[in-house]
Amino acid sequence: MNRQSSTQSTSTPSQGAGGAAASAADNAVFQSLFLKIRSQIMEALDAETVVNLPPEVLTRQIRSAIDTLAEQESSRLPAHLRADFTRRLVDEITGLGPLQPLLDDPDIADIMVNGPDCVYVERGGRLEKTMVTFIDDRQLQTIARRIAVDAGRRVDESTPMCDARLPDGSRVNIAIPPVALDGAIISIRKFSVRAVGFKDLVGYESLSQAMARVLAISARCRLNIIISGGTGSGKTTLLNALSSQIAETERIITIEDAAELQLQQPHVVRMETRPAGTENTGAITARDLVINALRMRPDRIIIGECRGAEAFEMLQAMNTGHDGSMSTLHANTPRDALARMESMVMMAVPSLPVSAIRRNIASAVDLIVQVSRLHNGSRKVMSVCEVMGIEGDSIVLEEIFSFELLPQQSGQQELQGRFNCHGLLNRSVLTRKSLFFGMESVLAAIFDDQARTSGTGAG
Repeated sequence: MNRQSSTQSTSTPSQGAGGAAASAADNAVFQSLFLKIRSQIMEALDAETVVNLPPEVLTRQIRSAIDTLAEQESSRLPAHLRADFTRRLVDEITGLGPLQPLLDDPDIADIMVNGPDCVYVERGGRLEKTMVTFIDDRQLQTIARRIAVDAGRRVDESTPMCDARLPDGSRVNIAIPPVALDGAIISIRKFSVRAVGFKDLVGYESLSQAMARVLAISARCRLNIIISGGTGSGKTTLLNALSSQIAETERIITIEDAAELQLQQPHVVRMETRPAGTENTGAITARDLVINALRMRPDRIIIGECRGAEAFEMLQAMNTGHDGSMSTLHANTPRDALARMESMVMMAVPSLPVSAIRRNIASAVDLIVQVSRLHNGSRKVMSVCEVMGIEGDSIVLEEIFSFELLPQQSGQQELQGRFNCHGLLNRSVLTRKSLFFGMESVLAAIFDDQARTSGTGAG
């Protein structure tokens, strides 16, 4: 073995180049054969029959067809390539073609298709380009349309964009030409099979143990919580962790554009928005669903993401006995989150004075949790702020916890930071509600412990 390796390593550059050229030529021949076999098999397929076949039967029949067609072509197709051809065809017939291996990889969180020859994934918080390609844009658009149809949605030249979800719950956004200039674009946020709880988030160092315990108490004590952050920062993951603290005796109504919340309670009513149909009618917005949810005797309403006019109804619900409600929105800081809510309420009621909107927000929202994805791919809870009320024209925020990035030393690769506890005011709504729910001693113990270790506590 060593002697053979030594011989290979001393081959001349011309031999190496010749070997690479021969390998490239072989690959081109095999790819041409695959396309020919694929075309013949696709033409012969009966779509209705294929749908009803068990996966192992379909795989066996596809392999048999490949063996027969390869012999007809007088091709000496190696066994490993026959297996590869079989897998690729089965994935295309029953799954998402070249994307299926990426979907099956548990280490991949996001899949981004930027045309037929460019596929990126997020693995471990970092983006990386893959070797995955599509035969052409036609194959890519076929898969995009299949995703939309299976989800009861539509994507074509008249409606070239759509949101959908895969059967496993993964969230998908699709854009095709003419709005996508370099071929169809597919963005997939994979659904986590296992629900991530606070224990996991502490293990990932996304937040401290004290932050996790306080947020869990906040959810149990029915505080109205807004999670703010950018795309891919972990808002939905944190919302799932918070929702796990809700009592099993409560009736929870969830409202989402694409269902991805993983509530474990027995009394959960899930509702999903619907886009307009072929005649631009029949759309059901998040605002429509929130208005309807208020008539369904909810204990809590959870909105997957607030984007528009539904924010007004959400605040009304928080202010009218549905405390403990939760939602997420896109913003970079807790203060920006307040401004975003103001803008969204104005979309619903343009004539409402800004001062009235701010009073509504200040009385409805109890806690704003800011999450971010840092440039090294890690996700952190950057701030936990309590809404204390309104003074003059401004809403008053009191920061309870924060994450502080520390200066990087020369040559240091990893980001360094620390979680800070700023204490809890005695007039805090969390303090008052913890008394009502019998958790005041647990809450006090958390901040007493923080005071001993960092010099801060309740004030």
